[in-house]
Amino acid sequence: MVARGGPWVCNPAMKMADPLAFPFKGDDETPNNPALPVLLYRDVMPARERRDAAAWFEGLFARHGWGDGWQNGIHPFLHFHTGTHEVLGIAAGRATVQFGGAGGRAFDVAAGDVVVLPAGTGHQRLDASADLLVIGAYPRNGRFDQKRPGDMGREAARRAVAAVPLPELDPVAGTDGPLMRLWGRT
Repeated sequence: MVARGGPWVCNPAMKMADPLAFPFKGDDETPNNPALPVLLYRDVMPARERRDAAAWFEGLFARHGWGDGWQNGIHPFLHFHTGTHEVLGIAAGRATVQFGGAGGRAFDVAAGDVVVLPAGTGHQRLDASADLLVIGAYPRNGRFDQKRPGDMGREAARRAVAAVPLPELDPVAGTDGPLMRLWGRT
């Protein structure tokens, strides 16, 4: 069964639900990031913004220092980034995405959801609706790269991932966002 829900813990100071957090250990194919969990924010986009969801996500991420963005889908092949973290805003449609590499976990994501991937996290699209639109971005203190299993040695990938600086802000909620606490920024 694909994980879609889970307990939401409301943080009164933020007036929004904290994201679900999922740690993934590295394996022979994917370094993942044993120190930082994947964060899954459910349904963060206000209903009034759904008419231009792509622009809303781009603006949200840019306000919080996440840029160099793109609009597309999610690659159907396993890949990861060893020089930067990544945020994925689901602007339209739905997808089933495997996070954590071959030994990871599949999640259904839908319009309004946001996934924050720490550097090294393997991900690939398993299934998607025809209207899937994803807005991706990277923190300004990262260095974009894209790797597939076998592109670099396991230890080199592990070292590269460990050297990636923490983002300056949570891409969804900024300075006071849960990423700051869950990733040890505050």
